Amino acid sequence: MKAVTQQEEMERIEEIIEMMGAIPLFDKIASTQLRIIAEHMEIVHLHARGVLFSEGHNSDYMCFVVDGTLEVLKQSDNGRRVKVSTLSRGRSIGEMALLDTFPRSATVIAETECTLLTISRDSFDKILDRHPRAGISFLKSIARVLSLHLRRASGQLADAS
Repeated sequence: MKAVTQQEEMERIEEIIEMMGAIPLFDKIASTQLRIIAEHMEIVHLHARGVLFSEGHNSDYMCFVVDGTLEVLKQSDNGRRVKVSTLSRGRSIGEMALLDTFPRSATVIAETECTLLTISRDSFDKILDRHPRAGISFLKSIARVLSLHLRRASGQLADAS
């Protein structure tokens, strides 16, 4: 395994910060706080038809779509997978995994090749512990996204009635 130099690590963080610019969730977070968050993120490349995670499985990371398209599938009562959403550049998925330990509520598959940023629950907890201001800003942004998801879902339930 190749050791990463300090220069390479700084370049990786700068690349992540640049990618974060395409994600609205980070719009209201100060640049010094973005750097702290970026230090805890990873860049992931997913090939077309690759599975990001599966409904019912345990995992502990959240993802941000930098490039490409993901499809979100939910198992119906009759056992069929139903497409419930398509996510493209700027969208996030897996927010609940940072906040709870329940299994995934959906399956996510890449429709196209994707570039994603990920952050694990452990990394999120480290940010909250070591950099509370950055952690709270990040948490508030996640809460806004979850609130929007809940509003959208309740609207869809009302429309289906």
